[in-house]
Amino acid sequence: MAEPDAADFLRICRLPGAWARQPAWRLLDTCFGNAARFLGVWEAWQQDPDRPALLHYVGLSQQALLPELLLGAAHQTPGRRALASALAEQCQGLGPGFHRISLHHGQLLLTLCVGELQPMLRQQRFDADAIFLDPGPAGLVEGAPWNLFGIKALARLARRESRLALPANRPAWTDAALKQCGFVLDPGLELAAAGLAGAEFQPAWHLKIGPSTAAAAVPGAGARCAVVGGGLAGASVAAALARRGWQVQVLDAAELPACGASSLPVGLAVPHVSVDDCALSRLSRSGLRLLLAQAQALLRPGQDWHASGVLERDFEPDGPATDRWHAQACWVKPAALVQAWLAQPGVQFAGRCRVASLRRQAQHWDLLGDRGQLLASAQRVVLANAHALPALLQACRRAEPGLDIAEPPRALTAVHGQLSWALHSAQAGQGLGPFPPFPVNGAGSLLPWVPLAGSQAWYAGATYSAAQDPQQTEQQGHQANLARLTALLPELGRQLAPLFAAQQVQAWRNTRCVSADRLPLLGPLSNGPDLGLWVCTAMGSRGLMFSVLCAELLAAMWGGEPLPVEARLAKQLEALRGRQRPAQPAAAGALGVAGRPMPR
Repeated sequence: MAEPDAADFLRICRLPGAWARQPAWRLLDTCFGNAARFLGVWEAWQQDPDRPALLHYVGLSQQALLPELLLGAAHQTPGRRALASALAEQCQGLGPGFHRISLHHGQLLLTLCVGELQPMLRQQRFDADAIFLDPGPAGLVEGAPWNLFGIKALARLARRESRLALPANRPAWTDAALKQCGFVLDPGLELAAAGLAGAEFQPAWHLKIGPSTAAAAVPGAGARCAVVGGGLAGASVAAALARRGWQVQVLDAAELPACGASSLPVGLAVPHVSVDDCALSRLSRSGLRLLLAQAQALLRPGQDWHASGVLERDFEPDGPATDRWHAQACWVKPAALVQAWLAQPGVQFAGRCRVASLRRQAQHWDLLGDRGQLLASAQRVVLANAHALPALLQACRRAEPGLDIAEPPRALTAVHGQLSWALHSAQAGQGLGPFPPFPVNGAGSLLPWVPLAGSQAWYAGATYSAAQDPQQTEQQGHQANLARLTALLPELGRQLAPLFAAQQVQAWRNTRCVSADRLPLLGPLSNGPDLGLWVCTAMGSRGLMFSVLCAELLAAMWGGEPLPVEARLAKQLEALRGRQRPAQPAAAGALGVAGRPMPR
């Protein structure tokens, strides 16, 4: 029997009729294969005038998708070749784990999960509207992965009325297992030629967590969110929510956005590498993939960002340096990215608005200024205000002593940094050797060619000192950066030393916000039911990558969407990690939005 194609899958799942005019729809494919079925669904969704505004497609695969196989699968279908090419561009360097791929201007989100089927299923946290149960090469045998536990794992991801497509020719035990898990077979809906049958999730018991149906998983008309902080963290959250229909107001104490650590002239986005592939390494890769998609969609290549690749130089204590090339790395101007996010439809920025306290009303939060004046009202609030977070939470607890507003157990630390830079034109006639054609990272970093004011600039740095340490002068910071540069690129460092000595190098100085474990803080600030007060902060030195990742995680958690990373990785970012919290679902009814609680 030939593998069922997208058209068969769609008919069994009563699509496209079921998704017509829905704000969002979520599909789960347990055997992604060469993406042929996905490309067919994409084509059908794209051609449907009544398609849902946002389509999530979660594909499980034991092996990474190879671009050449993808393009080969679409070769015989002219209408899908362009789609396959767009997907292939984002499928470079895929390894085990979750990979979020943004397509069709962010309206189609593919989450490709590479690994063994059962572990990948256990890491999912969303309600699927339709599921394709692929029998695999051995068919539906009573063994791993499709035993009773495998069917239960699918049921955990189903909402009431979720559709299931499965083989029509299946062993008898399958029907009993499906019934036990809450699926009701539809004997009147079979596609004999395709060998498919249909079922619907209609359990006889009450579901413990309210279903996140497509209609309830996104905000209703007029749903508002206020974001405190107009840097990378706040702007990325605002854009992610606005794409999903929220009206978002961003408030910042400064007159303009990106005036804190996000005012960094240019930053490197490089994946963290570790021998044990720790959480930081995996999270950085996921964030980088999301950042590259955002930069490609919103920024000017060669001006605001460049997919330059980065040479990473690791220094061994008793041996020569080893070089590693990161093809999936880039430089980005953070301020340009912040401006692009804040320019998205549905986002409004308000400067010179310092939020001094919060007041909880029956259905919303009031954000108050220094004199108690009302600055904004919203159903939900996201605090992305870095170092100002503890003081604001303290003021909020004083104003609302009856509310359970927790202090994140991971203390925030201020870390000062300085970047040294100069225009290349300032070195004319000094006989300097050529800079490398690409950025170099290691014990310090060098961005050699960055457009600035009609010329080219280079940037070297950066210092990293805790707030409690004696603060360096600007000249001391330059000398520290020169020492880093000389260790990284000895010859270039020696040739640039006269520029530093003659004080012909400029400085950028600001303060990063980091947590104790160097991972961001993301999640609700309540030990009990979700009050709609969330935090997204402490991006540290990886704000470019972490801000995009945290924004997508927050939007997914609010909307019952598939997570862009494994649930165990999302838990590493939980704002109240290390603190015991009751396992209660979000108080969605009072907030006008339905979704699952933080992954547990």
